[in-house]
Formats: sequence, structure tokens, C-alpha cells
Amino acid sequence: MTEPEVVEYHHYCPPGVTKVLASGSSAFIGVVDDSTILKYPLKPGGDRSRLETEHQILTVVGKHPRIISCKGFTDVGLYLERARYGTIHWYLTESDYSTPTLQQRIVWCRELTEAVEHVHSKSVIHCDIQPTNVLVDETFHMKLADFQGNYLSKDGKVILTGWSGEPCRYFCPRTDEFLADFRTDLFALGSTIYFIMTGHEVFPDIINGQEGWEERVRSRFEHGHFPLDSHLCEAITRKCWECKYSSASEVLSDFKAVERGLM
Repeated sequence: MTEPEVVEYHHYCPPGVTKVLASGSSAFIGVVDDSTILKYPLKPGGDRSRLETEHQILTVVGKHPRIISCKGFTDVGLYLERARYGTIHWYLTESDYSTPTLQQRIVWCRELTEAVEHVHSKSVIHCDIQPTNVLVDETFHMKLADFQGNYLSKDGKVILTGWSGEPCRYFCPRTDEFLADFRTDLFALGSTIYFIMTGHEVFPDIINGQEGWEERVRSRFEHGHFPLDSHLCEAITRKCWECKYSSASEVLSDFKAVERGLM
């Protein structure tokens, strides 16, 4: 059997970038200043097609208080708003900031759902809703980021795609893993809400990297063996996983009801 090719990418900073903040499967994220980051190819002069698609989808989505702002697209890369407190994943699992209150967690879940509702209203499927793509801004509000999903025509055909897909803990079971729709986004939203409410991902007993761990996660979801943790939004997460919502607006309505109950 032929060994898979291993490609190593070394950090580099284009002009104007002071340091590399993070890296993904297709791009580095570098700091420009306190309010701006640059998303750029993994090697100088590398493929910018996915960044161009992200720019196009962000243009379709437009400005919204719960969506990361686009600041321009050049030959260097994609300039985006910088969220001061990083991802919600980092904030809840690695930062030294104080533990958020129950009320704050509910607000965050509702704000994320507002973002998803807006995105869907623009005929965009995010395709990768998860805690590393949800950011915390300087006023501690949610911003949805990383728009490399699908933009649909009025008849449901894919006009633009960035070929994104959810990791297994956020992946709605389906025969065609590349077939995404609003329902699969809401499934991923459910797992992200679960993370915000509990501070850990679904099925923490299954450790990343163990033999067969991804298959075990998928099997549980496929057989309807959902997490049983008790939290205030457990009915919402279960409805997301069971695909009982027809729209993000319905999820948002349920969150507003939860908030009213806390008043």
C-alpha cells in the first residue's frame, strides 16, 4: 500500500501581519491589528479559491451583528473582523476568564441561533457550525465565522461551495456525507448549544484519537443515542438532533421562551 503523502506547512507572515494566530486545513489566520485579522493561503502564492468563495458568501450574507464582518479581499487574502476573546471553544476550555453564568450561556446560545437564522434567510448553509467557528467579541457577544459552506439558488441548487463539512461530533447522520441542508446545520447547532451549556463536547467518554473513536461517535448519533446530560436547553438540543425543527426561527422561538422563564 502506498503511504499517504505528508505535506508540511511552515508559518509565514505576509506584509502587514504581525503574527500567526491560528491555522486551518486551507489557510493561516494572522493578526493585522487589534480589530483586524487576515486569512491567507498556507503557502505564499497558494490557492485562494476557498478564500474567494468565503468572500463571496460573506457578501451574500451581508452585515449582521452576529456575523463576523468582512473587511476586504485582496491578492494577499481575506481581511476579517477580529474577535477579542477568540473562539467560544477556547474561551470555555482554555482561557482564564471567569466561568459564564447560566444566563450568559443562554444569551450566547440565542445569539448563535440568531446568526444561523440570518444565514439561512440568505439561502446559505454554513456547513461547519461548531465551537471553533463561533467567536466572542469585545462586548462578549457571539459572532459566527468561517463561511466556506454552500450558497443556494431559489430552486435549491448549489451556486457556490467552499467544500466545508462538520467534524463527527457535529455531523448529522446521512447517506451522502457531502449532502448538506438547513437540517444538517441545525443538527450541528444542537451540538454547539450543548457545548456552550455544558462546557464540553458530546460524548466526552470517547477520546479523540483513540482507535475507532469517530465511528463510535457516528454510531451513537445514527442509533439515536444522544447525550443525557441535564441542562436548561436539553429539550432544544434533542429536537435539533432528532431533526424536529424545520427552521432556525423555531429554535430561536424556543430560546426566547427559555429566557422568559428566567425572568
